Amino acid sequence: MASVSVAAEWQLLYSRYYRKPELYQMQWKHIDLSRNKVACAPLGGPIAIIRDDSKIVQLYAESALRKLRIYNSAGLHLSDTVWKHPGGRLVGMSWTEDQTLVCIVQDGTVYKYNIHCDLIEPNISMGKECFEQSVVDCVFWGNGVVCITESNQLFCIPDFANPQPCKLADPNLEEFPLCMAVIEPQYTMSGNVEVLVGVADHVLLVEEDGIQQVGDGIGPVQKMVVSRNGKLLALFTHDGRLLVVSTDFSKIIFEYNCESALPPEQLAWCGMDSVLLYWDDMLLMVGPYGDPVRYIYDEPTVLIPECDGVRILSNTIMEFLQRVPDSTVSIFKIGSTSPAALLYDALDHFDRRSSKADENLRLIRSSLPEAVEACIDAAGHEFDVSRQRTLLRAASYGQTFCSQFQRDRLQEICKTLRVLNAVRHHEIGIPLSIQQYKVLTPSVLVGRLINSHNHLLALRISEYLGMNQEVVIMHWACTKITASLSIPDAALLEVLLDKLRLCKGISYAAVASHADRNGRRKLAAMLVEHEPRSYKQVPLLLSIGEEDTALMKASESGDTDLVYLVLFHIWQKRPALEFFGTIQARPLARDLFISYARCCNHEFLKDFFLSTGQLQDVAFLLWKESWELGNNPMASRGSPLHGPRIKLIEKAQSLFTETKEHHFESKAAEEHAKLLRLQHELEVTTKQAIFVDSSISDTIRTCIVLGNHRAAMKVRTEFKRWYWLKVFALATIRDWDALEKFSKEKRPPIGYRPFVEACIDADEKGEALKYIPKLSDPRERAESYARIGMAKEAAEAASQAKDGELLGRLKLTFAQNTAASSIFDTLRDRLSFQGMS
Repeated sequence: MASVSVAAEWQLLYSRYYRKPELYQMQWKHIDLSRNKVACAPLGGPIAIIRDDSKIVQLYAESALRKLRIYNSAGLHLSDTVWKHPGGRLVGMSWTEDQTLVCIVQDGTVYKYNIHCDLIEPNISMGKECFEQSVVDCVFWGNGVVCITESNQLFCIPDFANPQPCKLADPNLEEFPLCMAVIEPQYTMSGNVEVLVGVADHVLLVEEDGIQQVGDGIGPVQKMVVSRNGKLLALFTHDGRLLVVSTDFSKIIFEYNCESALPPEQLAWCGMDSVLLYWDDMLLMVGPYGDPVRYIYDEPTVLIPECDGVRILSNTIMEFLQRVPDSTVSIFKIGSTSPAALLYDALDHFDRRSSKADENLRLIRSSLPEAVEACIDAAGHEFDVSRQRTLLRAASYGQTFCSQFQRDRLQEICKTLRVLNAVRHHEIGIPLSIQQYKVLTPSVLVGRLINSHNHLLALRISEYLGMNQEVVIMHWACTKITASLSIPDAALLEVLLDKLRLCKGISYAAVASHADRNGRRKLAAMLVEHEPRSYKQVPLLLSIGEEDTALMKASESGDTDLVYLVLFHIWQKRPALEFFGTIQARPLARDLFISYARCCNHEFLKDFFLSTGQLQDVAFLLWKESWELGNNPMASRGSPLHGPRIKLIEKAQSLFTETKEHHFESKAAEEHAKLLRLQHELEVTTKQAIFVDSSISDTIRTCIVLGNHRAAMKVRTEFKRWYWLKVFALATIRDWDALEKFSKEKRPPIGYRPFVEACIDADEKGEALKYIPKLSDPRERAESYARIGMAKEAAEAASQAKDGELLGRLKLTFAQNTAASSIFDTLRDRLSFQGMS
């Protein structure tokens, strides 16, 4: 009997059964769909209603102000707002895939609302031409829209997520088209939207870059709609024919002559197997074969196409017209003897403790897995909970005798049905079928529950399905902050933490950021204290003005990038002295600042060192700046840039003098400034940029080479290095007479060894012989003779020194000279004998 009652609700369209279960009794009151514009979101989404300003309607107990109202699919009120936008009449509205309500007015302005009737900024404009010509009609699809203006020009927004209006090719129409339909970009060869426009006895296919005439002689077409897969097109012609053709018009699939030539108010696909036509009081369902099915309505209805059927909305009820699944037909069809029907019947006998249950099981033993699967599939497609339970019990009963069946299959469908039954409840109002649920996916469903502020159900579904709960809790926390302006920060913090702790690793910083954007800065500071990740915590602390805390957290993390982020932020916001005081207490921050400022900002670093009493560091910076100034390409030929260099070094010397520990640096800076001044004067005098930044020795040598002995004497007097430098300078210019004269003026305080070395370096052995005998140390004489190759004289000098080791070293020098080697051996033996005696 149960099978008879179930199948009695079905309608047969040729060989396929259709059913129209009632989903909801609508909860709203005093809503007349005929007086309003209605936009219903697919996949069980919300319903938007606003009074149609293109109709003259009688106002009952209601305000003259138009209101945009949003309901769930059960007619439960969600939100509303007064419609007060300029721009002319509302042309059309529709829901996008992310449940954003899009409304287009005559001047081409696009307004967007969320499910709570909050206006989403910014508004979108279809362009100047739409503004000037006025939009007359529009066709929505997924995330896009096509508009037509009074001058019959077509404009398109392919994706509201990236709204870039574009103009399609000019169709050159003299009259307004009879109808329009859109082939979505994902189903076209070009990847761009294609618009089908019904004109006279043919159809125009309009793209962005061209127009094509198709369907010659098929019209005039009064109404048309494209199937969900973009391959088929249903058309209603002027003579009352319903045609289903391929979208390229190459083939007519089927044709049906309707009783009336009056075009239907609505035309929609019911899945892929049939087409629905709606007139004032009748809904006609036409298939490729057999007689159509008629449904009579005494109130206006709205057809909402879905992937597996059509939802039918009226003033009082919401229904779902769909093809009956094959598994359900196999079980409940009158007279069915399929394995699934016998298994379902076996459960009934088992409940009545009849032995016929065993007989049924024996009959279908070989087909038991298929029967169990059919019961599970049929349960998934049911909206009635008691029928779901009975079918699942039948599947479980059959599974007991079927070892080959996968046990997880039953558990999966039970989980799915628990989720579907929960969201189908009228207070939630999302009447998803199992096929729609698979298309939507659980994560998107949870997202829609979050957006409608059904956080508890979203959290339970996420937990039940093993999904990440962080998104749900985060959104709840942000919503709670927005809605709790009157609750004190401390009390609200406890409420938030109680829920946020449920999810490990949740971003407290994101919640704190939302609190800050809502003017709850103190709450934001308290929340961010619980954020364990420094890279999220520190930027937020800076944004809410907690710079000191941010610096402390960044320093504790050891992340130099974070420390630099805080340093630059504080640097820009605070006075210099306050900034210096802040970083002085943080060694890591101080060292990083010093490292950066040494490379990029010496002046600021000097101010820092002065504020902390580090005078020697300021002096070193000044000294370094003087060298950098010397590297300036302009610092040549007596450049005035040398004046500032000297002043910088003198400032450094002054600062070194004030510190007791840097006496050497003070003296060095003093001499450096003195030398630089002398060199600068020499460059000015000689007009040759060859003195500055050379050493004292090089300066004196250069003066002597240039013949400027007076200047060399001046440098000598200033720096006490005269003799050594003059010897090598005279040797450089090979003025041997002057060198000899210089050696005889008075006994040189540096001795005669520099004279010898200068001559040997110049490869003048004869000149060297003038000075070697004057060396007082016999060891120096021996080594000097050896350097110019005089073995006998070297041996005699070494014997005077009585140094056997020196003799051995000199012998190695003359190793290739046998005679010389014998002289050294003789003298060493003599020294050894004298030592023994």
